Amino acid sequence: MVRAHCAAGGTGHRVRFVPENWDKTFYQWMRNIQDWCISRQLWWGHRIPAWYDEDGEIYVARSAAEAQAQARARHGREVPLRQDDDVLDTWFSSALWPFSTQGWPERPPELELYYPTDVLVTGFDIIFFWVARMLMFGLKFMGEVPFRQVYLHGLILDADGQKMSKSKGNVIDPLDIIDGIDLEALVAKRTAGLMQPHLAAAIERATRKQYPNGIAAYGTDALRFTFASFATQSRELRFDLGRVAGYRNFCNKLWNAARFVMLMLDQAAPQATGASILRTAPSADTTAIDVANRWIRSRLGATISAVERAFDDYRFDFAASALYEFTWHEYCDWYLEIVKPVLQDAHHPAAQHAARRTMLEVLEALLRTLHPLMPFISEDIWLRVAPLAGVSGPSVMLAPWPQAAQFAHDAAAETELRWVMQLVLAIRQIRGEMDISPAQRLPLLLQHASAGDLQLAQRHHALLSRLAGLASVRPLAAGETAPPAAAAQVGELSLLVPMAGLIEPASELQRLDKRLQKIEQELGKSRGKLTNHSFVNSAPADVVEQERVRLAERESERAALLRHIGQVRALPREGA
Repeated sequence: MVRAHCAAGGTGHRVRFVPENWDKTFYQWMRNIQDWCISRQLWWGHRIPAWYDEDGEIYVARSAAEAQAQARARHGREVPLRQDDDVLDTWFSSALWPFSTQGWPERPPELELYYPTDVLVTGFDIIFFWVARMLMFGLKFMGEVPFRQVYLHGLILDADGQKMSKSKGNVIDPLDIIDGIDLEALVAKRTAGLMQPHLAAAIERATRKQYPNGIAAYGTDALRFTFASFATQSRELRFDLGRVAGYRNFCNKLWNAARFVMLMLDQAAPQATGASILRTAPSADTTAIDVANRWIRSRLGATISAVERAFDDYRFDFAASALYEFTWHEYCDWYLEIVKPVLQDAHHPAAQHAARRTMLEVLEALLRTLHPLMPFISEDIWLRVAPLAGVSGPSVMLAPWPQAAQFAHDAAAETELRWVMQLVLAIRQIRGEMDISPAQRLPLLLQHASAGDLQLAQRHHALLSRLAGLASVRPLAAGETAPPAAAAQVGELSLLVPMAGLIEPASELQRLDKRLQKIEQELGKSRGKLTNHSFVNSAPADVVEQERVRLAERESERAALLRHIGQVRALPREGA
């Protein structure tokens, strides 16, 4: 009955598979189901409830006494019975798990409460062995599917793409990644209890070559975040310790950022004692503080929404990526750097107070958002930060999930700060490509600047000067010929850094040509996607629209770059 029910799609598609492609695979297998041998020759497990008499007749019963009663009815007397030596197949026993663990065959309150459950998390490689069996038995004995959703994760392989196995000696114990292990202990662990002892020498050589210093201690949160970042919808995932090391650095980044925030909250602001101090005190860019505060709150709101969507879709890799990007780059690398001067300047108390309040509130909410993926470090920091933010509670795990609506989207602030960031990054790129010292302050010329560009450049002059190391910023006058300069683009705006004594026009042309080639490649990829009917018709509408926007931006950047290349080519060369 169960076989016919499931083979006909008897679950009624009441179970959702994630990724969805496994739905077709599952039903294709169920509708072509084959006979299943339910016995197994093992020493443990549920022993098969079948007894045999001397004539080979079989009596299936719940107990030996019940089997004897059946035999007595057949023979009219007591007869010797022998129970089957085999046990039920592992998956047969496991199929009972959703309800047998809750007191079945009785009907206690726990069974009514927890059956069916919501989500089953398992590997795709046992979809037929376990998932199918649980569905079969749930429908047979409970009349209902045992779960509503099945999240199927990929199979973790080693760095070489090989399946981890004891016989290959390439298994990595997660505890060894968390706590670390020295080389000798690792070799001993990998070569102990092998089913093929003759492989021990080869396994030892491979282990000593791959881990000459053993495995460092990376901590639980770094490993947990790594697994989240690996949780794509791929069938196979290559495990790389380098990724774990990267996320350990991420943990350190978060810890140091929290230490800085608490230091800024505890640090007494220096008091001004006279006019001379006012003249010599560092100038804090209070103009940018309000925009930066609004920007970081807006970005946190967007991050919380992105994480929620990712969790709903079982895209833990997207959740990890969103949290990493916000924490490392937006909060640490940009926001804290922007507000750092005003936090150390006593002459702007209002701006200082606003920055302290914002960085603290954002950090506290960020820790709540990070907690599912990094439970230990988020708990440790939150217990220190939450009281300072006016939030009470014994643990971050009991604190409410942050609401994106509390950090409202601010399009104006995001647009404004994005312009500043693009300009700063462009100048830093020029420095890197031209090998210019960060300490050397540079003049910046603005070409093809719109009224909005000029307004932003004036408003954020102090911030741009500090973050990009600029000596001056001015637009090219009408009819003014641009000097030989390194160039970068921010939309239609051309950024020119005069390179007198540092570069020749010919060298700059080579750099611009390389940039043009890169843009051409990016344009080719975007055009290829947008002319692909499968992509346009199948991809989400927002993804397609994002690709169109990217194409328009690259085309605008290409046009501006071609204009600048023409200008550089027209410049006189040395010796001309």
